[in-house]
Amino acid sequence: MAEAAQKAGAIATAIAELKEHFGGRLSEVMAVRERFGKDESFHPSAPPDAVITPHSTEEVSAIVRTCARHQVPVIPYGTGTALEGQVAALQGGISINLQEMNQVVEVHAEDLDVVVQPGVTRKQLNNHLHNSGLFFPIDPGADASIGGMTACRASGTNAVRYGTMRENVLALTVVLADGRVIRTARRARKSAAGYDLTRLFVGSEGTLGVITEVTLRLYGIPEAISSAVCTFPDVDSAVNTVIATIQYGVPVARIELLDEVQIDAINRYSKTDLALAPTLFLEFHGTEQGVEEQAGIVQELAAESGGSDFQWSANTEERNRLWQARHDAAYACKALQPDGQIWATDVCVPISRLAECIRETQRDIRDSNLVAPIVGHVGDGNFHLCLLVGKDDAAEHQRAQELHERMVMRALAMGGTCTGEHGVGYGKMDFLVAEHGEAVSVMRSIKQALDPDNIMNPGKIVRV
Repeated sequence: MAEAAQKAGAIATAIAELKEHFGGRLSEVMAVRERFGKDESFHPSAPPDAVITPHSTEEVSAIVRTCARHQVPVIPYGTGTALEGQVAALQGGISINLQEMNQVVEVHAEDLDVVVQPGVTRKQLNNHLHNSGLFFPIDPGADASIGGMTACRASGTNAVRYGTMRENVLALTVVLADGRVIRTARRARKSAAGYDLTRLFVGSEGTLGVITEVTLRLYGIPEAISSAVCTFPDVDSAVNTVIATIQYGVPVARIELLDEVQIDAINRYSKTDLALAPTLFLEFHGTEQGVEEQAGIVQELAAESGGSDFQWSANTEERNRLWQARHDAAYACKALQPDGQIWATDVCVPISRLAECIRETQRDIRDSNLVAPIVGHVGDGNFHLCLLVGKDDAAEHQRAQELHERMVMRALAMGGTCTGEHGVGYGKMDFLVAEHGEAVSVMRSIKQALDPDNIMNPGKIVRV
């Protein structure tokens, strides 16, 4: 009781000090706090004690120094599109709302890189870059913030060609747990100078510091882009086409698998008329001739695996409609059970085990009497499950929990990972131990070295 009172007093003191500096940019309104304690996952809201909106690295540093002095938790917030409870204030504290740190600082067109503040969203960045002939390709679906995408090591539909945030972040400015500001690297495309601190913070989910500036790789907008759809008799045939495409060296930009349950949901929600069968959505980037050649090769490979009704188009409106339907997959799932809730999760396995992993997961879904559409970034072995469960159905929640655990352990047994892109948050902490074993103790040592008082997004990734 005394400890709780002491903690509450420390938080109140920190808020009072911060309010003197930030005034109306600090909110203690419960509705605001609840919103900033909840992401798009099924995890409940865990509201912070206050939400502060800084405008600069210096202000973030001042916030963290105050919180460090009073040992008050700090939780960075981007757009709230995370899926494993990353923004939940599990121990109370201060949520740092980075949405108004949303400036594109510098574009270096000749060097193909850009410097942005963390609140810049991926769509905002690409709109800013449009007239330069450049674009940033990482596309997790949601219009997430660059800071959040970096912190959660996001990837998405374009990762098979352009990589993930891990490959596309060149440098970071980070505020550490004691308020110090560091720059992890310069803009050079390669360096052998010291520890790779950039990669340390990419994927750290706010547990090691607050990212306040990001330097990203850029790419030239392709001369031509075309999209294609192809249906298959079963998941194995679709995945065999994916494997053949990659082994053949076709530089496909996107290659997504949707099972028949997900296709049905999309047809209902997006008013499409796709065949109810396992389906690949593909996209090709390059010259007009190159794109045509890529589509032709994949069409032949698909036919060899039993694929049919291969349709491709370079029409921008048709392409946008197709990929909007793909990006709306989660909303389409939700519409299947409007009164329920979505439990979205993901795993990633070596591509040679992907068909087997999906097939066994589908069997498990049927045996568990659950509805759970599957969609995947199959070019890199990553797929998502969208479990639909009743909000107050304890038995259904239990079956979903058990299915989820079996799905993750199945992926680990196949040499995969518990999460390809959603991150760990607090929803997959136990699976991280199952995946990495003793290596988690090394992660914990790094956490304790950089954040000895455990104020940076406590309760996430590793237990301290």
